[in-house]
Amino acid sequence: MHAWPASEVPALPGQGRDLRIHDTATGGPVTLDPGPVARIYVCGITPYDATHMGHAATYNAFDLVQRVWLDTKRQVHYVQNVTDIDDPLLERAERDDVDWAALAERETALFREDMTALRMLPPRHYIGAVEAIPGIVPLVERLRDLGAAYELDGDIYFSVDSDPHFGEVSHLDAAAMRLLSAERGGDPDRPGKKDPVDPMLWMAAREGEPSWDGGSLGRGRPGWHIECVAIALDHLGMGFDVQGGGSDLVFPHHEMGASHAQVLTGEFPMAKAYVHAGMVALHGEKMSKSKGNLVFVSALRREGVDPAAIRLALLAHHYRADWEWTDQVLQDARTRLAHWRAAVSRPDGPSADALVEEIRDALAEDLDAPAALAAVDRWVVLQESKGGTDAGAPGVVSRAVDALLGVAL
Repeated sequence: MHAWPASEVPALPGQGRDLRIHDTATGGPVTLDPGPVARIYVCGITPYDATHMGHAATYNAFDLVQRVWLDTKRQVHYVQNVTDIDDPLLERAERDDVDWAALAERETALFREDMTALRMLPPRHYIGAVEAIPGIVPLVERLRDLGAAYELDGDIYFSVDSDPHFGEVSHLDAAAMRLLSAERGGDPDRPGKKDPVDPMLWMAAREGEPSWDGGSLGRGRPGWHIECVAIALDHLGMGFDVQGGGSDLVFPHHEMGASHAQVLTGEFPMAKAYVHAGMVALHGEKMSKSKGNLVFVSALRREGVDPAAIRLALLAHHYRADWEWTDQVLQDARTRLAHWRAAVSRPDGPSADALVEEIRDALAEDLDAPAALAAVDRWVVLQESKGGTDAGAPGVVSRAVDALLGVAL
């Protein structure tokens, strides 16, 4: 599966700071010091109802991570998956009376278009669950051979008791885990499971549903969590720098994925930092496919909204915060964009050297994009009120905003 084209990232003078970011597993900040190549895995979409503003906010957060690392003169090895086979996708295809594979292909293509328009830097590897199945099957077989997996009516489950570190990502109690498992694709009430929250590794073929050759597992399809583990281990290995996604992935997805990988390899932890973006609401409720209260990037683009304004609307909120999309949020972003573009269109202006360092400092401190925007706003106000004599300043601001914030002026 191919990703989307990369926009050029302007080179800036000097060098950025190492990233200090909130780690869900420890509950506090960690300073990441990757080697020459920083490694990040971000969980991708299940391709239906793409790309809504919640998606966009999440991928914007991890685009900033990439940009901070690139500014430190590192390379970035970024991997993202597409869950192009899963129950919700099949349910949507049946509801709409369309082929599930065609639906996945269409929505993935739309997602690529939206990511391109928003200037999100693409992953080096963009892998679909279906194409990863040949690598998933041996991992499930190995977990079974290790005694960490068991069969139940033909399905294969992972035993959470097999990982001594289970629970160290989310730090939830058993009752909370069971509740979230039921809400987020698990089956805690199924009789015969060793633990109610044990997740499925391999689903035996169901009549009328797609299935693949699973070798000794029989025909079927992979569970959600083992998909990402197989892709991450194949392309990044253990101990990569950041495991990212929305806060709704903390449990069960990232908790289970960590345990799968740790049992498979005997190493701990799977990732040095577990980083999660907040949820976006509309009309007081979390924006979600199940509620149908979605604002789509593609719809806004069709209405003529500049993608740079959409990106500024996202950047106006700290990535870990839960926030609400409103018409005013978008209008504020459009107004800000107009002021910024007018300011950098002048032939000269106030010196911008300090501004570049302010943006770097803000982003290095847990991706504080609102503080970075406020710094640019201050330069723009100074430009509008007093101007300046530095002929290079508008260009410096334009390149810094592009390179570090992904906004083309």
